[in-house]
Amino acid sequence: MTSDPGSLVLPIRLLKGIPVRHPCFITATGQFLPGERVTNERMEARLGQIGPKPSGLRDRVLRQNKIVGRYYAIDDQQRTTHTNAQMAANAVRDALANSRLDLKDVRLLVAATSQGDLPLPGFASMVHGELGLPPCEIATLHGVCASSVVALRHATLAVGAGEAANAVCVASEFASRLLKASRFQAQGYGDGKRLPFETEFLRWMLSDGAGALLIESSPGPGLALEVESITIKSYAGQFPPCMFVGHRDQVLAAPPVGWLDHPDYATASAAGAINLHQTVELLPDVVRVCVNGVFELIEEGKLDPKAVDWWVTHYSSHLFREQANELFARGGLTIPPDRVFTNLYTSGNVGSASFPLMLGDLFRSGELRPGQRIVCIVPESGRFLFGYVVLRVVGGDAADSRPAAVPPSVSEPPDIKTTGSPLEESLVRQLAGVWTAFETRLNRVPIVAKMYDGRLTLQDYRDLLFNLRQQVIDGSRWISRVASNITREHFPLRSAFIGHSRDEHRDFEMIERDYASVGGNVEDIRRGRKNIGSTALSEYVLGRASRENPFDLIGAMFIIEGLGRRVAARWAARIREQLHLAPEQVSFLAYHSASDDVHFERLDAAVQSGILTEQLVEEIVTAAKVVARL
Repeated sequence: MTSDPGSLVLPIRLLKGIPVRHPCFITATGQFLPGERVTNERMEARLGQIGPKPSGLRDRVLRQNKIVGRYYAIDDQQRTTHTNAQMAANAVRDALANSRLDLKDVRLLVAATSQGDLPLPGFASMVHGELGLPPCEIATLHGVCASSVVALRHATLAVGAGEAANAVCVASEFASRLLKASRFQAQGYGDGKRLPFETEFLRWMLSDGAGALLIESSPGPGLALEVESITIKSYAGQFPPCMFVGHRDQVLAAPPVGWLDHPDYATASAAGAINLHQTVELLPDVVRVCVNGVFELIEEGKLDPKAVDWWVTHYSSHLFREQANELFARGGLTIPPDRVFTNLYTSGNVGSASFPLMLGDLFRSGELRPGQRIVCIVPESGRFLFGYVVLRVVGGDAADSRPAAVPPSVSEPPDIKTTGSPLEESLVRQLAGVWTAFETRLNRVPIVAKMYDGRLTLQDYRDLLFNLRQQVIDGSRWISRVASNITREHFPLRSAFIGHSRDEHRDFEMIERDYASVGGNVEDIRRGRKNIGSTALSEYVLGRASRENPFDLIGAMFIIEGLGRRVAARWAARIREQLHLAPEQVSFLAYHSASDDVHFERLDAAVQSGILTEQLVEEIVTAAKVVARL
């Protein structure tokens, strides 16, 4: 434990200076989502309509949370199809089916939920019985969203200390039982009496399902996730309950009145003492405190955001994702949207099961590579409990199927042919120095570094194409503008620039085809906007191209066309090898490795045309340096 009484931290091999015998690895994941996927249009029919009219709040909440599908363990008559323990057991079976272990091998079962099928016994006992496991150690963790992180911490402590050879951690939720219409109709709602917002709000937010994680002391074959740290922080001493069942104020009053304090269960039910509530006014505080927790980890040196490849973040609503992004940005932390992994929109908010379900979906996505680092953020609005988990992807005992890493090398500068004049030779020498510095920096760009050490993902390639497209679409524009501003006495050069523009004016269509072929949505890339670097590059070259005889942009062409001539083919080969792609899926890069030879012939002609002066040579080199930086 740290000096902060609200924080519990488990380092990977050291807990307050006491060596832990074994590292811990998540070696398999499992899930169970009951029934068919329920769309927004089917939600009210599944949960039941309260009163004669459809809900007027539903569409508003769904617009904010942006969930389009979820699962329920009840049918259209609101009858239970699976118990909570059955869902948890099915998720455990799925995890073990993806592992080298059988049910009989499990040594520790840790189960988390916000509500079991019975008030007693503990949920883990019910899951243990449902699985029919031999005698083993169990633990029940009761809570809301972050209880799954507490369960994982319990499991890793036991396995890391050598007290258990392995552990299964499962979280399951059955929220729909608290949300079905018959419960509220019995309380008189729906016939001129409206359901309180804080209760109806949750009808359109929560859903059912279970997720499981298998923890072992060695990674085994294939990919695994090494648990580097787990941090848990509760702020219940500073905030009242935010999400709760019953009447919060009555329970906290003197004398307290909880649901069991009513004279009988019928009276408690009629009084709404078992209704689920959410104090929405406190939710911005939940987001703020959660984000502050990330900043604290950074300040304490426990988290380096630059080393994070994936942010697995539990959001109960898209609205809170936007709020969190704004708070992160204010604190100087910009997280690329494509590095944030969530399944909220397709699987819904499944409470404590959301974390293992999200992590399982990422684990099975094919996007993970050894060496990547994952940060999981799991806020719980119940009474301000937050879980933060740092994981590292490892390759296990099996031979790594990734292509061998190759050291990034700096290629020979693109060669410009000269007539042999001293001025032309001076330009070529200076541009060669610019190229060497440029490619050295280029090889340190994260996506390029991943390409060379074999960690590139399909999403990385889509990101590359996405950003290239927005830049390339401006390429023919500035070359055309150069041509339009070349005066009559340089007519041959004007013709060469026009030919160059004609060659490239539809290059972006190749990028779109490549993007679609690797799973990207063409409409997304067409609606995309230039990133900051591309915006700066376009503004610079278009501005320079607007001047009369803007021959200094020969330096820009040297860098841009040099990428195609010297780098594109190498990138295409690495991308194909790592992602197992067909030649037509890297057509843009492959095309430019050949076509830019023709473009360089035009560059040669410009250099040999007699336009060079000492001042123009200096301007060309300056333009090359600026474009290389941009």
